[in-house]
Amino acid sequence: MELQNLTKVSEYYLLGLSDDPELQPFIFGLFLSMYLVAILGNMLIILAVSSDSHLHTPMYFFLSNLSLADIGFITTTVPKMLVNMQAHSKSITYAGCLTQVSFFFLFGCLDSLLLAVMAYDRFVAICYPLHYLVIIKPRLCGLLVLVSFFVSLLDSQIHCLMVSQLAFCKDVDIPHFFCDVPKLLHLACYDISTNYIVIFLAGTISGFLPISGISFSYYKIVSSILRVSSSGGRYKAFSTCGSHLSAVCLFYGTGLGVYLSSVVSSSPKKDVVASVMYTVVTPMLNPFIYSLRNKDIKSALWRIVSRIA
Repeated sequence: MELQNLTKVSEYYLLGLSDDPELQPFIFGLFLSMYLVAILGNMLIILAVSSDSHLHTPMYFFLSNLSLADIGFITTTVPKMLVNMQAHSKSITYAGCLTQVSFFFLFGCLDSLLLAVMAYDRFVAICYPLHYLVIIKPRLCGLLVLVSFFVSLLDSQIHCLMVSQLAFCKDVDIPHFFCDVPKLLHLACYDISTNYIVIFLAGTISGFLPISGISFSYYKIVSSILRVSSSGGRYKAFSTCGSHLSAVCLFYGTGLGVYLSSVVSSSPKKDVVASVMYTVVTPMLNPFIYSLRNKDIKSALWRIVSRIA
């Protein structure tokens, strides 16, 4: 079979969620609504944290960076899909595909690492409350976010490099609504075992290590909370972690669901639908998770609304 090098391919075709023309308006409206809700919700979180001096704390500093990462994460995939649907096109250029892969892993890995950093912040706040301000200094907060960004950038460039080295057959139809790396690997026309090894190692950095850090932090947190004698004290301690733990379960739970569905099921459509959960639904729900149960965020948002009104 004749091979065609990736650099000679001018464009690919994203098959999207459905080929049914009657469903296109519904899908377009649904994804546009979710995208706008995600952008608005995360922008409100960033605005509330930046404008309210009461929220100038490490926990909310990390939260605002998580919201920024969520905006980047959902913007990497959804706008291109909406543009293609509106233009009745399925094409994406070679450069556009590599750009999507790069930013997808940049913001996805950054999300994962920031959740781990936030778990460490809660661990120090609950297990070492008297030393919290001594340990979690503004300089450390900035350093943790900066390291998370550069590790995410390294991870994204590794994936981008692996994709740029692939050689493809004539079939360049990607059964997804964005340039998903596993789908691209399946389209390759030669042995890609080395690519899988490199991507597995990179995935260990962006996935397994943060999960391990989060698991260890919550093990120590739960152990510390159980030693609290009063039920009111235990409830207060648990409530400070509730939003973060919900976000962790949503992000990693949906990501794991996508992985398991791709292993168990051979249906590309089911993989695509499962991917919607962590690429679109998770960034949309995170602002609600952190604002609905957080009195400080709600108070800051009401103060912003009062000033505008």
